[in-house]
Amino acid sequence: SYTAVVRKQWYNAEYGKQWYQRRVRGVRVATISPDGKLIASGSNDHTIRIWDIATKECKLELREHDHVVECVAWAPEGCTPHINEAIITENPRAAKSEGPFLVSGSRDKTIKVFDISTGSCIISLIGHDNWVRQAIFHPSGKFIVSCADDKTLRVWDFKNRRCTKTIAAHEHFVTCLDFHKNGPYVITGSVDQLCKVWECR
Repeated sequence: SYTAVVRKQWYNAEYGKQWYQRRVRGVRVATISPDGKLIASGSNDHTIRIWDIATKECKLELREHDHVVECVAWAPEGCTPHINEAIITENPRAAKSEGPFLVSGSRDKTIKVFDISTGSCIISLIGHDNWVRQAIFHPSGKFIVSCADDKTLRVWDFKNRRCTKTIAAHEHFVTCLDFHKNGPYVITGSVDQLCKVWECR
């Protein structure tokens, strides 16, 4: 159950400047891969781009979204077997992949999971009624949790491509979420000027 029971973000603007200047339109979000070798960025031009930190080159451009990309997040290593299960559920003949994998959310109201090793969209999740503001993998690796301008927090069983729980989390747009690193808690923030901590078991 999820029961209502406050998140920081920072960035180095100088470091990010070299990447921004290579984009056609504004960058909405950027995040470094767990191994520290890649940067994923989401943009107003509806693209996700994967950058090689060592060479400063764009190695991949993903164009699966139909609107602004609001969020991207790398899958932790523990997600890999569960993502492979999801791939095989959709296509029993598909080969297993070691990734890396990336989840994204967009103003097109969809959430997508990409296999960066192949540049392919392997999972699409549809259900939010407004812009998706953030989507991240649950620490267990089995679920994706998202928030959106439809004021909800949603839990997704991505193996079966379905939403398993919808929570009316706030009175206004839900703009961000994060997991507690050591406890079973999800933190959400909203335009209603509140941060909430949700216990998930």
